[in-house]
Amino acid sequence: MKTFSLPTLASANRDVPAGIVVFLVALPLCLGIALASGAPLFAGVITGVVGGMVLAFVSGSELSVSGPAAGLTVIVAGAIASLGSFQLFTVAVLLSGLFQLALGFARAGGIGDFIPNSVIKGMLAAIGIVIILKQLPHALGYDRDFLGDESFSQPGQADTFTDLVSAFTSPTAGAIVISLVALVLMLLWERPFMKRQSWTLILPAPLACVVVGTLMNELFGSLWPAGQLTAENQHLVQLPVIGSAAEFFGMFTAPDLSALLLPDVWIVAATIAIVGSIETLLCIEATDKLDPEKRISDPNRELRGQGIGNFVCGLLGGLPMTSVIVRSSANVYAGARTRLSTLVHGLVLLLAVVFIGGLLNRVPLATLATVLIVVGYKLSSREIIVSMWRQGLTQFIPFIVTVVGIVFTDLLKGIAIGLLTGLFFVIRSNYHAAVTLVNQDDNWLLRLNKDTSFIHKIELKRKLRKIPDRARLIVDGTKALYIDGDIYETLREFEAGAAFRGIEIQYYHFFDKQLVRSTASQR
Repeated sequence: MKTFSLPTLASANRDVPAGIVVFLVALPLCLGIALASGAPLFAGVITGVVGGMVLAFVSGSELSVSGPAAGLTVIVAGAIASLGSFQLFTVAVLLSGLFQLALGFARAGGIGDFIPNSVIKGMLAAIGIVIILKQLPHALGYDRDFLGDESFSQPGQADTFTDLVSAFTSPTAGAIVISLVALVLMLLWERPFMKRQSWTLILPAPLACVVVGTLMNELFGSLWPAGQLTAENQHLVQLPVIGSAAEFFGMFTAPDLSALLLPDVWIVAATIAIVGSIETLLCIEATDKLDPEKRISDPNRELRGQGIGNFVCGLLGGLPMTSVIVRSSANVYAGARTRLSTLVHGLVLLLAVVFIGGLLNRVPLATLATVLIVVGYKLSSREIIVSMWRQGLTQFIPFIVTVVGIVFTDLLKGIAIGLLTGLFFVIRSNYHAAVTLVNQDDNWLLRLNKDTSFIHKIELKRKLRKIPDRARLIVDGTKALYIDGDIYETLREFEAGAAFRGIEIQYYHFFDKQLVRSTASQR
């Protein structure tokens, strides 16, 4: 059982710049999610570093990037409040890692294989739309929410759309200028003549945007003071600045192991493990769809990797982690090819926090928001929606329902709505195809085309109602390897009534399926 992989330098020319891009995206997300969770800001950084430097070796996916997840903020904030301290909560994070290890060894990762492609593609498109809607206010200089917020509803009476209205009615001029320049750079880097320049691999568009946006904001301080974005108005990255080694090590939170005796801690740990595992499995399925090499991730190994990562996060005082689609998609679109980019992102995040925290605090959030908006557009482009429409309503309806569900609720609720919709279409198409009925004059043939269960009972009864009095009916079960007891009972009931209607019934390879099951059950 493979549990460890060493990142290679085979694609370093692509992976190293991609890792730096992911670092730029991940840094404000780590801080924002920690802030929204009611945890120390450094706890989010710890999880981001562990998600890069540990998961790079134990992940089941080459391109997935792990870190603190916006989908867990409500759970984390509620758990910290109910347990009474962050030290007690870190024990729950540690235990959640052990639970995920157990899930991985129990091969529970196969759950992700039951999610229809239409729902996965709907999730990707929805995340893209959510990114655009959530980052537009930051691009306009309206930084009321943390950068990684994904939920539709906000505290009070606010929601995604009211935040958009507020952003458009009270924009910040400096942020708009910086965002427009960043957008031009992002589009310029997509042009064929720029892609032919070898130096663009070393200086990817998001990194160029960050450098130019930061320099522009510094120039605003001298040339246009009214347009400068400041930390006081929360327009800049706000990373804790570390002055010494003692201060650095003092930012870690040791778990209070006495919490192992508290039942509530175990309940929180199980909740984090289950929700985090579901989000992770969804993310690696979606990342595989984006992977240009179309590799297939190992979900069980990914669960074991997440377990190791969360165990380490708990020991160091970090937030719980999952595989995160925003960072993973940014990784793919930045040109990453292997897990080396994940390692680079974690290593640069650690070095940046330790050595250049003050410099990073000069980066405008508007620049990072523009980078994310472009990523969001690529996830939810018109071509993706049109391609799903062309596949027919059975694919398009679960896709669009998933999109709407995620945009107007959150990731897990939207996925659940999409799954229920997809399940309806699967059952509908399944029971229509399972039973066919044809006739020639008074001779009728009822054929079971495949295994039949209780879900096919409605269709079977509908077919039986079409058979007229004094007909000859042949029931052929040759193609069915399994016939459920409900099907047998339905035909017995029909047979009892057929005697009064003059209907003659013959069976071929039908009741022998029941005999095979009965014999097997006695062994």
